[in-house]
Amino acid sequence: MTTTRRKFLTTSALGGAAALAAPNVARAQSTIRWRLQTYAGASLGAQVAKPAIDMFNAIAGDEMQIDLFYADQLVPTEELFQAMQRGTIDAVQSDDDSMMSPTEVTVFGGYFPFASRYSLDVPALFNDWGLNEIWDEEYSRVGVKHISAGAWDPCHFITTSEIRSLDDLQGKRVFTFPTAGRFLSQFGVVPVTVPWEDVEIAMQTREIDGVAWCGITEAYEVGWADICDYFLTNNISGAWIGHFFANMDRWNELPEHLQKLMATCFEQSHYYRQHWYWAGEARLRTEGDKLELTSIPDEEWARVEAAAREFWQEVADESETKAKVVQIFRDYNAAMDKAGRPYRYS
Repeated sequence: MTTTRRKFLTTSALGGAAALAAPNVARAQSTIRWRLQTYAGASLGAQVAKPAIDMFNAIAGDEMQIDLFYADQLVPTEELFQAMQRGTIDAVQSDDDSMMSPTEVTVFGGYFPFASRYSLDVPALFNDWGLNEIWDEEYSRVGVKHISAGAWDPCHFITTSEIRSLDDLQGKRVFTFPTAGRFLSQFGVVPVTVPWEDVEIAMQTREIDGVAWCGITEAYEVGWADICDYFLTNNISGAWIGHFFANMDRWNELPEHLQKLMATCFEQSHYYRQHWYWAGEARLRTEGDKLELTSIPDEEWARVEAAAREFWQEVADESETKAKVVQIFRDYNAAMDKAGRPYRYS
């Protein structure tokens, strides 16, 4: 009787310990691995993507790791959406426009003309004015999780020849975003598409005359300021709208705490860019020595701003969803104008 009881207790204790230990062993042997590709090349990605991925990996540890890939490393940027939708890539950092996502909101990604004045407008529009809900609905329809949106820098012309009037835009071959190119073409700009990593060579060989892709911070960071000579202070948008996305099935497979951790790290990434770009734009305009600042007179530039309002209406006429987004832009900007300083100065 005693021997039997002792055997039973020993066996039960060992079995219980093994059962309790099993989940930890299994977890250690099956680290979840994701692949995320950013639209940014390695030099820019070190600022706009890598810190968030490093933070997530450090906290998640053996439970999950994200492998980061830069522009065009796994697939071309314009194929990012399809690769993520298929599950070839688990997650993406990009704007809607560059990755050519098949949604009603794609046109608003990247630089939608004059939709924002300052970078803080972007999180305000998404978190407080209803854009998050629209993006979530649009991407859920196509099997993609929209994790969050954030602001990057303003959009300026950075060129090898000077621009001091609208006439100087005529014939300028420029690397830019699809929607920005569509808008700017009415002023004689010739949009040119090349892989992001080839932009520098394209400018050196004069295949293109410059970019309408970023602000001055990015131009210095990625080396374009070493090739170009001029920076136009008139901007066509106050902040780029970019996002983090994930394949919906892969997202749903994650336990809730990892979903929250990923969303938190990506939100920290949005916050970091707010001050990194904001500080850089002012510092490099006043202290940078690589680009000459030029301007188009306000009375001329007013023609571009008026054309943007007509462009908004053209987009709004294309669908009910687009009309809803455009109306939010209009209502938001009207509220900011009415609020006055410090929200708007003119």
